Amino acid sequence: MEVKLDPSRDDLPLMANTSHILVKHYVLDLDVNFESQVIEGTIVLFFECENRVRKYSSSTEEVCRLESNETCKFRMSELCHVPVTNTRTFSSTTGYNDFSLYSKGEKDTSDKDGNHDNQELTSGIPSSKYCCDTGNHGSEDFLLVLDCCDLSVLKVEEVDVAAVPGIEKLTRSPKLTVVSEELRNQIVHELVALPADHWREQLDYYFHCSQAPGCGELMFDTDIWSLQIRKTGAQTATDFPHAIRIQYRTKPMGRSVTWTSDQTGRPCVYTMGSPINNRALFPCQEPPVAMSTWQATVQAAASFVVLMSGENSAKPTQLREGCSSWYYYVTMPMPASTFTIAVGSWTEMKPETCFSNTLATERAFSLSEADFRHVGICGHMEYPCRFQNASATTQKVIPYRVFVPECLQRACQETLLQLISPCLSAAHSVLGTHPFSRLDVLIVPANFPSLGMASPHIIFLSQSTLTGASQLCGTRLCHEIAHAWFGLAIGARDWTEEWLSEGFATHLEDVFWAEAQQLAPHEAQEQQELRACLRWRRLQDEVRDSSEELQVLRPNKEKTGHVSDSGSSVIKHGLNPEKVFMQVHYLKGYFLLRFLAKRLGDDIYFSFLKKFVHTFHGQLILSQDFLQMLLESIPEEKRVELSVENIFQDWLESSGIPQPLQTERQAPAGCELVRLVGAEVAKWIRVNRRPRKRKRGKEVFEKVFSSSLPASLTRTLVICIGPICVMKNHPLTSRSSD
Repeated sequence: MEVKLDPSRDDLPLMANTSHILVKHYVLDLDVNFESQVIEGTIVLFFECENRVRKYSSSTEEVCRLESNETCKFRMSELCHVPVTNTRTFSSTTGYNDFSLYSKGEKDTSDKDGNHDNQELTSGIPSSKYCCDTGNHGSEDFLLVLDCCDLSVLKVEEVDVAAVPGIEKLTRSPKLTVVSEELRNQIVHELVALPADHWREQLDYYFHCSQAPGCGELMFDTDIWSLQIRKTGAQTATDFPHAIRIQYRTKPMGRSVTWTSDQTGRPCVYTMGSPINNRALFPCQEPPVAMSTWQATVQAAASFVVLMSGENSAKPTQLREGCSSWYYYVTMPMPASTFTIAVGSWTEMKPETCFSNTLATERAFSLSEADFRHVGICGHMEYPCRFQNASATTQKVIPYRVFVPECLQRACQETLLQLISPCLSAAHSVLGTHPFSRLDVLIVPANFPSLGMASPHIIFLSQSTLTGASQLCGTRLCHEIAHAWFGLAIGARDWTEEWLSEGFATHLEDVFWAEAQQLAPHEAQEQQELRACLRWRRLQDEVRDSSEELQVLRPNKEKTGHVSDSGSSVIKHGLNPEKVFMQVHYLKGYFLLRFLAKRLGDDIYFSFLKKFVHTFHGQLILSQDFLQMLLESIPEEKRVELSVENIFQDWLESSGIPQPLQTERQAPAGCELVRLVGAEVAKWIRVNRRPRKRKRGKEVFEKVFSSSLPASLTRTLVICIGPICVMKNHPLTSRSSD
């Protein structure tokens, strides 16, 4: 089954043919140029072909089977020392010579879309898009398809990994005498198959292979959504080169990165969570099933700080006067869409009591024989897993750094710095082991279109979270921290099931925040009930004002998770501009999880959630994986009228308000805090209707909190009134639940 794309629709195409070949690792070597607003350099992709890749299954039965017959070796992440040089010293000719495409001032001969191809090098051969087979069963050449958009691709070549000194160790051969395509592919196969406790050695090999000379240019072609690469005579994925290098540059208006200025007017660039993900930052395999690791060297002017999704707390290395290099790596396989980068003149804030010696802290949590213990066999592909590290499982607060524009240091000191440690500790108390070894938090520029965004090892927060006392900042921080488990460590196999990420994060933010505040049980319950009332009103508004087809949490129904024979697919409504402003996946997902927690009881539900996290971390899931395991884990008497089919029908595959939720919200609220807040809001609505001179929002806000209200109510009013004033003072196109 091949997917036919209709350009008039708002679906997002995922073009990569992941059923035949998978990227296992990326090595990026990039220069950030603020004058031209371009990121340029190379990316080396290391592949494993489909017939060598274990078929992935997200079913509970498959996980149980794996637990019985698969043992993984694990090791905690540590700082990896890789020589930092100007890595652009390769050439497709023999030897290592300085390489440049064309000098300054030379004309860029790209096509009207800014893309290059090399069809002029293959006179007489028709375009690869017409003559190549994307599978491994035809008589024509195999066609590698990568997701790519808004990029100028300049050159594609095969990498001669056999030229790397010492690489013969991977071939079990004392000396490489005859180098062939088969041998190069065998080297890459052995490299990607190295066990998890050899991750440092593996990263070193990847790095040196990425600098190896080229051994032949490959033909390529581009269209609006993809980069297509072929090699003459390579008729199957097995025959296709397993290590290729792509030289490319981004475009100033590319949709994956935003070039802007920070709050002090200094230039910066960052990935802002575009609907097209990272395909306009580097060519990649976008489908979530293409889980890979990466390492990246980024060069920028010495005055800039480079932050990235990486396990190490990178420090700059001076390459030459005025230019520094930053190196990051990741050993936990994740979809390429989770890769994040930010470059700007950020200032690092030092918490009063934190991890002043980050390197020492990272080393302290590296795995030793004494630390190792089996907490249960993991069901994911092999990588250095924190869930198998005794030290990591008890680490309540992971090392963190905070970066802000210079002008926001005071606001950050007064609000954010005091919240990170208790919020991380609260998350650990609820879900257990932190999936990631460290965290950077960045206050992003004012044009950031939401309140926060989580990526591996890094969280972006809007400047708006620094106002409104600690409530707004604390709840938003808890929401993004929750994504470390749901959205990153556990991802949706089908991106249309956003509720598996956003519904969980919205539900858990309340639980984390109550724990971080150390509220008494009745206070936590009242605060959470008030939030439920606010979200109920928001959901009603959303259902009333949006189209029905965008209100369905599982729009593909029984076809959820299905892809074409090649692995390509489309994300339904993925490019619909209305979706950017919608919260239905957050809100309906939140109310479903709240409904299940109330039915089971908090103790049973959160005990199950810890078990679920341990079972599925490092994997991709569908809705039925969560629901089936949940229902199988609870007593039969609590399963009355609960089934996967009923939940699908009532909550996930229908538009509008789910019937169980309507029934619940029609019952009178017995929460005193809700009653008090309702009365206070009603009072100010009446005041607002009186004829009066217009007052500034800040004055009205101060008058509200100078009234003689109970202290707990005054704090909680920030929840409902604070964000309104924040949005008036900082006009952002923002979703309050994202």
